[in-house]
Amino acid sequence: MIGLLLALASASTVWADQRGDAKKQVEFGIQVAQRGLWREAIYRWERAAQIDPTYAAAFNNLAVAYEHEGQLAKAREAYEKALALEPNNALVRQNYDLFKEINDRALQKDGRQL
Repeated sequence: MIGLLLALASASTVWADQRGDAKKQVEFGIQVAQRGLWREAIYRWERAAQIDPTYAAAFNNLAVAYEHEGQLAKAREAYEKALALEPNNALVRQNYDLFKEINDRALQKDGRQL
């Protein structure tokens, strides 16, 4: 029983460390994006998503950056991943709905499909 508790405590610490590391990457990505360094921001947010694949904020930010860089298929995928992780996240939902509205309308106008 004590072994199980120690294992759970250890796993919890590892998860907290991973989330902390991912959060640092997300925060740095925000800083560089604010300076217009979108490729660096994408790198940081991709890194955050690798470190903690359950971190919806990393996927939301990635989606925004992909959208900014014209990588619309990747943006849609990242928004959908963020929503799968946090379906009740109003910010992610708002970003995705706006993305779909703008891009789906543009695709219909051009006769293309993403």
